[in-house]
Amino acid sequence: MTTDATSPAPTGPAAGAAERPNPSGNPRSLTDRIVWVDCEMTGLERHDVLVEIAALVTDFELNVLGEGVQVVIRPEDLGVLEELNPVVRRMHTDSGLLEEIEHGVSAAEAERLVMEYVRTWVPEAGKAPLAGNSIATDRRFIAAEMPELDAFLHYRLIDVSSIKELSRRWYPRAWFNAPEKAGGHRALADIRESIAELAYYREAVFVAAPGPSTDEAREVAARHALGS
Repeated sequence: MTTDATSPAPTGPAAGAAERPNPSGNPRSLTDRIVWVDCEMTGLERHDVLVEIAALVTDFELNVLGEGVQVVIRPEDLGVLEELNPVVRRMHTDSGLLEEIEHGVSAAEAERLVMEYVRTWVPEAGKAPLAGNSIATDRRFIAAEMPELDAFLHYRLIDVSSIKELSRRWYPRAWFNAPEKAGGHRALADIRESIAELAYYREAVFVAAPGPSTDEAREVAARHALGS
C-alpha cells in the first residue's frame, strides 16, 4: 500500500493548507471545493479493474488542501495481471506500479482511505464535483468498485481534457505551449499535473478575473440566446 500521508507538504499557495480548513480566507473556499481523482487500471474494458487511486481536494482557486492520498490496489484475482496487454504492462512496469500491486490493499480499503481524506475537506455529500483528465473513464471504474465514493461526489464533472480540446481548436498557441506532462502514469503525480494544467488554461485562455460586468455579460448572453 502507498498513501501520501508521508509525502512532502504542498508548496506555493497550498502550503500550510493541511493545518487550515480555509487556507484562502475566502468563504467560497469552504463551499466550492473540487475533488480531483486519478486512477490506474489494468485496461479500459469493462472487465478491467483498478490497481491504483489517488485523490486531492482543492478550493475554487485550485489551492491543494492537505497532502492527498494515493493507494495501490491488489485485485481480488491477481490472474488479471497475466492478461495485461503489452502497452499497459510496459506502462505499469516503467512506472514501478506493477511490482507494488501484489502488496496493495483491497478496493474496499482503498475506498475507505480515500473517503477519509475527502471527508476531511468536503464534509457534505453531493457538493463537490469530480475533476481530472478524461475523468468520465475514472468515474466509471469508481462507480463499479467504490460506490460510496461515487455516491458522495456531485454528478457533475470537471474535465480538463475538454478544455484542452477546445483550446486546441480556438487558442492553438495556448494549447501548443501548455506545460509538458511527466507524471509517469502514477496516480498522484498525474493529478498534480491536471491541476497545474487547469491553472495554466485558466490564465492563458479564460477571461481574467473578475470577468465581465453584469451589463457586459447580459449583452453577450443576448447575442447567443436561441430564438432572439
